[in-house]
Amino acid sequence: MAREQLKVLNALDIAKTQWYHFTAIIIAGMGFFTDAYDLFCISLVTKSLGRIYYHDDHSKKPGILPPNVAAAANGVAFCGTLAGQLFFGWLGDKMGRKKVYGMTLMLMVICSIASGLSFGKDPAAVMATLCFFRFWLGFGIGGDYPLSATIMSEYANKKTRGAFIAAVFAMQGFGILAGGIVAIIVSAAFNSAYPARPYSEDAIGSTVPQADYVWRIVVMFGAVPAALTYYWRMKMPETARYTALVAKNAKQAAADMSK
Repeated sequence: MAREQLKVLNALDIAKTQWYHFTAIIIAGMGFFTDAYDLFCISLVTKSLGRIYYHDDHSKKPGILPPNVAAAANGVAFCGTLAGQLFFGWLGDKMGRKKVYGMTLMLMVICSIASGLSFGKDPAAVMATLCFFRFWLGFGIGGDYPLSATIMSEYANKKTRGAFIAAVFAMQGFGILAGGIVAIIVSAAFNSAYPARPYSEDAIGSTVPQADYVWRIVVMFGAVPAALTYYWRMKMPETARYTALVAKNAKQAAADMSK
């Protein structure tokens, strides 16, 4: 058994760079892309949340989120990320990378949509449900982070492993950039469709009712790239290194490699 495992590992290390390597980069990279988008898009809509839900008719300035609420909205997902890394990292070693990979992705899709559908018009209700779902969104992201990196490292050969992992991590930057682009496009579209007077001229009318949809669309858009990659994640075979070393099934590992 040990000899068969070593043969599998050696075959993986010396394998030529092939199309499946780049497929794995795209699939794992889209995980990092989605993670970065979901984590940082909230900072783009906090001003909108303050203006919509914390408006004061007697103030000369637009409403802003109270410091404690802003800290909760921005930071709760990172708390979930820490918990998710610990839990899904452990679960990935017990159940396999592929199974847990799908779980984290579905959790991210559901919680992205749920975050944008935060209940009610009351500020306390909206922010409480937003923070609740963003915690569990962070929980899923926390699982996706280590699994994406681990899967890519276990798929890669010895010669290009560092470059492939770097390529996967580089998708974080594109995810943050995509958040800004989506926020600009959605804001511009609504501003064109529902023009409003400046706050100095009309404090109440300067924030149109349709503005409540803007932040929701930006937040929910994070479910799109995650949903698009779900099918391909489920088609990926379990990593041969896991199958050979953890599951102790060298024959299955060799069969997965042949695919």
